[in-house]
Amino acid sequence: MRVHVFAFGVLKDWIGSQTAGVELAEGSSVAVLLERLRSTLPASPAAGILGSIAVSVNAEYAQASHILHDGDEVGLLPPVSGGSAARTANPLDESRGDANVTVVLTRERIDAETLVSAAKSGEDGAVVVFDGIVRNHSRGRRTLYLDYEAYEEMALRQMRELAAKARERFGARRVTMVHRLGRLEIGETSVLIVVASAHRSAAFEASRWLIDTLKQTVPIWKKETFVDGAVWAPGEPFPAEVALKSAEAPHES
Repeated sequence: MRVHVFAFGVLKDWIGSQTAGVELAEGSSVAVLLERLRSTLPASPAAGILGSIAVSVNAEYAQASHILHDGDEVGLLPPVSGGSAARTANPLDESRGDANVTVVLTRERIDAETLVSAAKSGEDGAVVVFDGIVRNHSRGRRTLYLDYEAYEEMALRQMRELAAKARERFGARRVTMVHRLGRLEIGETSVLIVVASAHRSAAFEASRWLIDTLKQTVPIWKKETFVDGAVWAPGEPFPAEVALKSAEAPHES
């Protein structure tokens, strides 16, 4: 059987291509695939990092024991770095008709004022906004600009799930999450989260939980360009429920 492997972030640079087809025996697992990749990249930094990544199969997080099938799309996901929807050009939107959830990926500037205004309703007592912006320095180096990329289908799905969980967990009435992709200049908004609720405590708590969880689990990566070079930003470790757990790789037949 043949599976399609998609590498993101720093792995894409090290492996040399974002996508590749890999032939495996029927019934092979994610663990078998990773071992095959390690054997083909013995001298690459990618071979060492494969043990600390997360893996997706058909845009859903998967474990090492997951059995693959012909045509599956496997994402190799290094730790992620977490950045008017109606007025953007060709936004990618996964709201799916839920009027109280808006999630968008866009390559256009984020119109925060319009999005905040659209989130408000007469039944709300509070609207909390997190506006993440590009700063001009990082880790003691002067930043020129950032580039964001995403596993777009999976990122939208994860963002929508987070928004729904925030509404259920904290009692928020409405959640808007918008993230920029592509080249961002200093001072531009990379990610905007707007939470509307009847009570301020719910809005504050949901907003903080959303941005913290987005930075850990949503497959979006950031490349920082400094005056003296460029690097992929080191991401936060994946939470236990999505981190790749080791499993003994069965031998291919």
